Amino acid sequence: MNARAESEIPDVDDVVDPAGDARRARWTATGTGALLALAGLAAAILRVTGSAPSVVPAAYAVGAAVCVLASVLGARGRTRRALWLLVAGAMVMALGDQFD
Repeated sequence: MNARAESEIPDVDDVVDPAGDARRARWTATGTGALLALAGLAAAILRVTGSAPSVVPAAYAVGAAVCVLASVLGARGRTRRALWLLVAGAMVMALGDQFD
């Protein structure tokens, strides 16, 4: 008999969609970069109006710019580079927070 065993029939849930995974990674990198950039820009504006040293708003602004670059790279499909830039941007903003 040439009948397949039940274990050989793939389930619908077991089928992997690489295009869907890539699309989800691009959207995640783009959205996270935009969110971190907005947060960094808002923090830079708040720190400029306060009595913080000038390095603090500069660090937040530079971190936000790095996150914008990561968002652009994520939208273009360079999700691995975008992830590293998101980490670097968040670290720059955290460093600025330490000077506050």
